[in-house]
Amino acid sequence: QVQLVESGGGLVQAGGSLRLSCAASGRSIFSIRSMGWHRQAPGKQRELVATITSGGSTNYADSVKGRFTISKDNANNTVYLQMNYLKPEDTAVYYCNADRRVVPGSPVITSWGQGTQVTVSS
Repeated sequence: QVQLVESGGGLVQAGGSLRLSCAASGRSIFSIRSMGWHRQAPGKQRELVATITSGGSTNYADSVKGRFTISKDNANNTVYLQMNYLKPEDTAVYYCNADRRVVPGSPVITSWGQGTQVTVSS
C-alpha cells in the first residue's frame, strides 16, 4: 500500500508562485515507478499536470510548460510541484498520484492523495 499526503496549496494572486509537496509512505513505496500531479477545476474533468518517473524523466501538460516544475526528493519520498506565474485558470484541487506495479508486467496500481486547493485570484 502507498499513502500520499499533499500540502502547500492556498490562495495567491495572479503572477504569484506556490510549491506543492506530496509525501509518500507505506510498505509498497519502493515499487513506485512514477508520480505526478493532476488537477480538477469545478465542473471539469481531472486533468494531468505533470509526471516524473523513478528515473527522473518528466512530462508536462502544454498549459503549464515553462511555468511549472516537477521534482522529487528520493531520500524523503517526496514529490514537489513548483508553480510560477500562476493564472486564474490554474485554480483547481490538485491531486498527487503514484503508479506502481506489484511485479514487472502486472497491471498498474494508482494511489491518490486527498487533494489540496489552489486558488489564483485575478
